Amino acid sequence: MSPNSTTDDEAFEALLDHLSAELDFESSYYNASYLDRRISARMRRCDVEGYGDYLDFVRSDPDEPKALLDSLSINVTSFYRNPEAWEPIREALREVTAEHGPTRVWSAPCSDGREPYSLAMLALDDDEIQTRRLEILGTDINADVLDRAREGVYRTTKTRDVAAELEPLDDAEQYVDRDEDTFVVRSAVKDLVTFEQHDLIADEPKRGIDLVLCRNLLIYINTESKRAVVDTVVSSLRDGGYLVIGMTETLPRKSRDAVETVDKRRRVYRRT
Repeated sequence: MSPNSTTDDEAFEALLDHLSAELDFESSYYNASYLDRRISARMRRCDVEGYGDYLDFVRSDPDEPKALLDSLSINVTSFYRNPEAWEPIREALREVTAEHGPTRVWSAPCSDGREPYSLAMLALDDDEIQTRRLEILGTDINADVLDRAREGVYRTTKTRDVAAELEPLDDAEQYVDRDEDTFVVRSAVKDLVTFEQHDLIADEPKRGIDLVLCRNLLIYINTESKRAVVDTVVSSLRDGGYLVIGMTETLPRKSRDAVETVDKRRRVYRRT
C-alpha cells in the first residue's frame, strides 16, 4: 500500500478494522499490498475515492459488504492450472492409490471446485489410479464459493475458456456435459469429491491425508500466516504423504525440516 498521507493510512486501517469486526474477515492474515489491490478495485468499480469514503459506502450500501468479501476471497483458479504441475500429481495419485485402504486427497483452498474436480477427472482418466479407493476433499473459507463448487457449473467468458482448460484430458466429454458455453460436471466426477468449509489458519488440521494440494495461496498471505498454513497441511499428512504448492511459491524456512523435496521445480514435497 502507498498511502498519500497519514490520514489515508488511518482510513485504510479503519476499513480493515471494520472488515474484522463487522464482516468476520481476518485481514491480518493477508499481505497489505494484496488487500490494497482488491479494495482499490472495488473502489474504482463503485466510483468512490478514498478509503474513508469507501468505508462509509460499505456501511451504507447493503450489497457492498458481500461484494467486497467476494473480491477479497482468493478465487483465481482453473481446471488443470499450471498444466506441467499435474504430471507429478498424477504420479503421486498412482502411488498412493496403489496402497491398501482408502486414499484421502485434500484440495485446500479449493475455490469454486475446479481443482478437486480436476483431480477426480484425472483419476478417472488414468487406468493406473485406483478410483475405488479415492476420497477427494475440497475446502475453502468462503461458504458462497463452496456452494458454487457443489453445483459444478462453469461458463466460458471473454477472459476464461473452459474448453481450453480441459484440454489436458483425452476426452473431456466423458466427464463434463457441454451446452454451448456452459459446462456441467457429471455425477461420476462429483461422486469422488466432497466439500466443506475450513480455515487453514484457525481450524484444526485434518488427519491421515495422503496428498495435499495447497497451491497459489501462500503468495497472498503474510509470513506468519504462511507458516501457520504450511504447519496445518503438513501435520495433516500421514508419514510419506505428499504436499504440492504453487510453482512460484516457497515453503517457510522453519517448515522445511518436516518434508523432503520430491520435485524442486514443480514444488512437490513428501512428509518425512
